[in-house]
Amino acid sequence: MKKEDIQQISVIGAGQMGHQIAMLCALGGYETILQDIQESALEKAESTLHSIMDKWVKKSKLTEEAKQAAFARLKFTSSLERAASHADFIIEAVVEKLEVKRELFARVDQLAKPHAILASNSSTIVNSLIASATNREDKVVNMHFFFPPLVMDCVEVVMSENTSNETAELTMDVCKTINRTAVLLKKEISGFIANRILGALQREAVFLYEEGYASYEDIDIICRKALNHPIGPFELMDLSGIDVGYYVMQQRYAESGDPADKPFACIEQKVRQGDLGRKTGKGWYTYQKEEVKK
Repeated sequence: MKKEDIQQISVIGAGQMGHQIAMLCALGGYETILQDIQESALEKAESTLHSIMDKWVKKSKLTEEAKQAAFARLKFTSSLERAASHADFIIEAVVEKLEVKRELFARVDQLAKPHAILASNSSTIVNSLIASATNREDKVVNMHFFFPPLVMDCVEVVMSENTSNETAELTMDVCKTINRTAVLLKKEISGFIANRILGALQREAVFLYEEGYASYEDIDIICRKALNHPIGPFELMDLSGIDVGYYVMQQRYAESGDPADKPFACIEQKVRQGDLGRKTGKGWYTYQKEEVKK
């Protein structure tokens, strides 16, 4: 398959990552389908995207004509069969749980065209653990976007031993077409690059907090003022979603068995309480109901 053969992209999962990834694909000129099993999620995604794109037009980041053309290319469906069977390239953006991803990939593998590439937006799970649920391991790849995808200009493209060079090259081509800087990792490791570095910082920050060396507010201040980070590690957890980080730690611990990878007690407590960060109005900090700036 050549890059010109990729005409339609489907994104599975309309959550905080999926709907923005789909918009990037539509803006890049691809016929795009955004699929989610919940109609309410699709309705929210469409409304949110119109709001974001309207702001882009007002700020002259996008013309009205380009916005209308992108939405004309973007379709919404609750049918996995429709989304998977029509696509040349499929991006999974569902919950960060291995068993959920494997089940989805197995179903998509049966529905998709033989040439279709299956990409996972997982932030930590290596694609070899997912690809074995399919009959096309050479066409499975990691395509890790960063939150929020419409703002963050980076994608980690990760190969397993079974991912073909063609699959990796086509994924890099897609990234270029949707105006995102892609970095290719030819060797896979749980967490990839960015999240392993970020995870080390967050683990140390939570350790210092739990051991009583400083409050989480003061740790954030030190990271912002002394290290010149745009936001502190606890603020970043709230932005990304505390549950997302929790699932990442659970998966890492399941793979390694290393107690150092086990989720911290304070993180587990917040997930149990439903205090997941900005999306719920409360995490480490309390937030008024407002959109994340785009």
